[in-house]
Amino acid sequence: MTDARIALTTCSNRIDAEALARALVEERLAACVNLVPGVHSIYRWEGKVETADEVLLVIKTTADRLGTLTLRITELHAYEVPEVLVATVEDGASRYLEWLAASVAPGEPD
Repeated sequence: MTDARIALTTCSNRIDAEALARALVEERLAACVNLVPGVHSIYRWEGKVETADEVLLVIKTTADRLGTLTLRITELHAYEVPEVLVATVEDGASRYLEWLAASVAPGEPD
């Protein structure tokens, strides 16, 4: 098991997704955010089944940044109830994991 985490959220359009991703990386809450366009979601909202085309954000971070990351997503997101799901990373390339941890470490040089 590593300290790395992958968080997922969706946005309704690319502009919102890019703005959220950029804020998370600039604030050192994410080392990298992949934007995956073309996600078609089917979900239940307020008692009805809805559909929407969305952009999936795959957010790379660490366990110690999760609380602040979740808070910022909630604050910055356009959705009333934004998705924030987190998966643990069992293993990975050691150099990548080191880069990820350094990229989100508060106060570290760029």
